[in-house]
Amino acid sequence: MKKIALIGSTGSIGTQTLNVVRRNPDKFEIISLAAGNNSRLFAEQVREFRPIVATACSRPSDLSLPENTEYYFGEEAFTEAIIAEADIVVIALVGFKGIVAVLDALGKGKNIALANKESLVVGGGLVTKLAARKNLSVIPIDSEHSAIFQALNFDFDKPFERIILTASGGAFRDLEVSALEKVTAKDALKHPNWNMGAKITIDCATLVNKAFEVVEAKWLYKTDFDKIDVIIHRESIIHSMVEFKDGSVMAQMSYPTMELPIALALTYPERIKSDIKRLDFAGIGKLTFSEPDRKKFPCFDLVVSAAKSGGGYPAVANGANEAAVRLFLKNQIPFTGIYAAISGALNAYNGEACDDYESLVRADAFASEFVGKHFGV
Repeated sequence: MKKIALIGSTGSIGTQTLNVVRRNPDKFEIISLAAGNNSRLFAEQVREFRPIVATACSRPSDLSLPENTEYYFGEEAFTEAIIAEADIVVIALVGFKGIVAVLDALGKGKNIALANKESLVVGGGLVTKLAARKNLSVIPIDSEHSAIFQALNFDFDKPFERIILTASGGAFRDLEVSALEKVTAKDALKHPNWNMGAKITIDCATLVNKAFEVVEAKWLYKTDFDKIDVIIHRESIIHSMVEFKDGSVMAQMSYPTMELPIALALTYPERIKSDIKRLDFAGIGKLTFSEPDRKKFPCFDLVVSAAKSGGGYPAVANGANEAAVRLFLKNQIPFTGIYAAISGALNAYNGEACDDYESLVRADAFASEFVGKHFGV
């Protein structure tokens, strides 16, 4: 029985993790939960799973909660859910605060199932060094990185020639560049293949999400940027590929579902039976591939370039993107304003070294303040 601390229980990954647990009660036990501001769903989850510890950003005012659970409330109360009894910590937070949970979990000696790509984008060096020093695992939940992990036979150190990350292209893959100025948040949230939270869905529409995955690949697989390629694969059947020195390419395939990579992150190298829809190869039809349109999606190269610059630049790119996406979701800036906000923050940044958590916080705060000042209403 694997005991799970679930950080981010009411979001898309969190709720799907609980679905995996429900179907496998003989294999998993939820012993702590950390939620955001969805008080009603949080209360339902606590009543169902009766964890040792439960935390949320705010205290439910009119909902009854079980008495035998210890509660903590506040913006960073989620760290209280990373408890000694956990065998693994699933980190499904969105945004910069995910690195707080990652560093805390590693510091407490816990293996991690990671669905927060921002933690590796802003602090990949800190995270990987701490994990190595503690001899702990950081197992990816992203479907793309789960695919790569499987193609490498669950060996982060296995040699390869090239990683090929696939991307659906997001909501605006068929629009002309000239049309992007007028698209709305409602338009951007209509992802063609996946059902995800708002922030990551917007990141898919800008290809920022794919740029983040490039940075993740660098840290997870200890590789250089020139060994990571991205290809548009509209059908989202192939979740990513790895090419080896003999020219062979290994791909992982399934219909779009996050429950497969979630379950695998919890059980690898073993696999458990699932009821996900099996591939109908005769019915799939043609699988297509194309190069990303850099002109249509300029945020991709911008974020990757920031990551290559190192120091605090990745944290600034991430912080500016988070702030800009919040504004876009409120219809306060146009879709194209996301690029302008990230670019403006990076150009204004002084290039601090960022070799510890405190310096990452400063870089993130700089980006958020810059975007608020120059792009906020």
